[in-house]
Amino acid sequence: MSASTENWASQIRAGNVRAISRAVTAIENGGPGAQELVREIFPSTGRAWRIGITGAAGTGKSTLASCLAGRYRAQGKTVGVIAVDPSSPFTGGAILGDRIRMQSHATDDGVFIRSMATRGAWGGLAQAAADAALLLDAAGKDIVILETVGVGQDEIEVVRVADCTLVVVTPGAGDEVQSLKAGLMEIADIFVLNKSDHEEASRFEEQLLSVLHLVPPREGWNPKIVRTVATEGGGIAELTNEIQGFREATAGAASRQARDLDYWKNWLVRFVQQRVADRLSADESQRLADAASLISSRKKDPYAAADEMLAAIGMAQRIKS
Repeated sequence: MSASTENWASQIRAGNVRAISRAVTAIENGGPGAQELVREIFPSTGRAWRIGITGAAGTGKSTLASCLAGRYRAQGKTVGVIAVDPSSPFTGGAILGDRIRMQSHATDDGVFIRSMATRGAWGGLAQAAADAALLLDAAGKDIVILETVGVGQDEIEVVRVADCTLVVVTPGAGDEVQSLKAGLMEIADIFVLNKSDHEEASRFEEQLLSVLHLVPPREGWNPKIVRTVATEGGGIAELTNEIQGFREATAGAASRQARDLDYWKNWLVRFVQQRVADRLSADESQRLADAASLISSRKKDPYAAADEMLAAIGMAQRIKS
């Protein structure tokens, strides 16, 4: 571990905003020393409470995240927000809409907000968002809010990162309950019925309740519905109370630890897969092309070719069907 990385990590643990910003940029860009830095700060993580916010575009997720940040600050808690924006078609970077909507916190040192680009990441979260959450955790943030992009990516991945998952829905957009993805029904710890001053809000809530009766409880918890009007701050106090209720209700649940273990197992699998893919694309590109040619011409079956590729890069473990 280099002295510069140790110094950088110390600044992060001390809550230095500039050091945190540099670190998030390094992680997002895959910059040199990013993984070394995460390894250094990792023992200081595990304290922050992570809230995932997901749902379709236009449901008010960013406004809700801003309201939650304000509520937690009023309680004396420090907050970090990772807001995942659609990637810019020109630069690949994050469109800064979330920062604009959260500008009321710009002068508050107790709130750190970062917009990140999805860059095609699986699961609706930027590939680096989880590591950024670790940084904010190590920096002493009490609450870390992760907002998904909500434009069609598979948002199920958010539940692997968050301790509590909020699914934001709104009335008045047609047959809303039927349009909800089955996966969102399964991962929601709390449904946030935003824009609940809409005339169709009560009807929608009744429909949602009828569906929730079919969803079995997880960890002894039945998903709740909280009505909010985030643009006016309505229902935010009730929502934070419900989040706290969920935290207390599941604090001793064995399945909470199981969820954490499941997250890290999946993380390891994805990371190893990416490392293997990178190795194949770089060092073994010609071997990969040759193997694909043999498969295409039916001179070799794909399983045998895959076994040979793994052996060639030092992974002798055979693929199991």
